[in-house]
Amino acid sequence: MREINEKSQEGQEGEPQGMRVIHGDNRPQESRTGRCLAFAEAARQLGMAVRGQELVVPSFRSPPREVGRRRTLARHGDGSVTVSVMVRNRIWEAVLADMIEGVVAANQLDGIDAEVLRDQLWESLEGESARREAA
Repeated sequence: MREINEKSQEGQEGEPQGMRVIHGDNRPQESRTGRCLAFAEAARQLGMAVRGQELVVPSFRSPPREVGRRRTLARHGDGSVTVSVMVRNRIWEAVLADMIEGVVAANQLDGIDAEVLRDQLWESLEGESARREAA
């Protein structure tokens, strides 16, 4: 919430003259650029983890075109798949989980195959986080 109060020239002593701006929400705003870069890096890591396994490597985009959806999947005529994930105003782990589920869905896996792939994908993302923290 933002409030703007104008003080008159005959303001009370000790109060500043002129315009005073009060910003209501003091919570830190998440960096859109930082989130975009993290999303791109996660997509790159997931792609690297899937390549060489005879699996579909989907492309990722954000946000989904369908309003109100957190994750969508689009299959194209050439066999490619696009996973769209909502990034803004969400917990980062939920975004990563949607990206991983998008890879599983793109490859139409279920059962033990899906579980194994999920574990591999989480490990690929955790490995990158560990390397970043060590640097």
